Amino acid sequence: MRIANRLGALAVLALLVALSPCQLLAADKGPTVFAAASLKSALDAVAGDWRKNTGHEAVISYAATSSLAEQIEQEAGADVFISADLAWMDYVAERHLIDPKTRFNLLANQLVLIAPKDSAVTVTIKPGFPLAKLLGEGRLAIAGVDAVPAGKYGKASLQSLGVWDSVKGKLAQAENVRAALRLVSRAEAPLGIVYASDATADPNVKVVGVFPEDSHPPIVYPAAKLARSRSPGTDGFLDYLCSPAAAPRFKENGFTVIDSR
Repeated sequence: MRIANRLGALAVLALLVALSPCQLLAADKGPTVFAAASLKSALDAVAGDWRKNTGHEAVISYAATSSLAEQIEQEAGADVFISADLAWMDYVAERHLIDPKTRFNLLANQLVLIAPKDSAVTVTIKPGFPLAKLLGEGRLAIAGVDAVPAGKYGKASLQSLGVWDSVKGKLAQAENVRAALRLVSRAEAPLGIVYASDATADPNVKVVGVFPEDSHPPIVYPAAKLARSRSPGTDGFLDYLCSPAAAPRFKENGFTVIDSR
């Protein structure tokens, strides 16, 4: 029995020696990525291209940025964090949970007001615009305004435009921006605040207004390698995110590419 076990171990060792370094790397499934929910359509496409080019598959977990940051703080196993705002990336950085040398600003976005595709609503978003009147008896779909970036941006914009008090009691707060998008897509809410990239991803909604960029903080998506990363594919994936090959995927999904590395 011992001889058989030894022969088996020698056979495995011989197989590993026979494999080239490239083949060994290909055996790695790639990094685990924690990414803001609004990135799903674009990042799925980018990760698909990366897999075709390298043979590695990134495992991507999408959720509200706030939820992902809290999971990282609780030592969830991940290699890359892509946040929908600077504040939550700062949060994990202050706790020494990222490799600061790898941090860079990847993308920018816009905040828009959406309605179901058959809606007759038209509006110019400006100070004092009649949002409460447009909602009627319905509710405004929005990501959680206290923690989720899209909700925080939306609240800041509505406050800046002087209409927050008229609608704060008529909110349908969702766990993330894609959940808010679905409420409008299913006509469960007459209006919603999401990113331009989200509106691009769903044919059942239409953009009825764009929020002025000076009415909320800049919408920036920073990315970084997590300090506990162990995947050998992490650096390559981060490099690919800001490569000329990935840029068209992000742009066609409604993002503006920054790449400040």
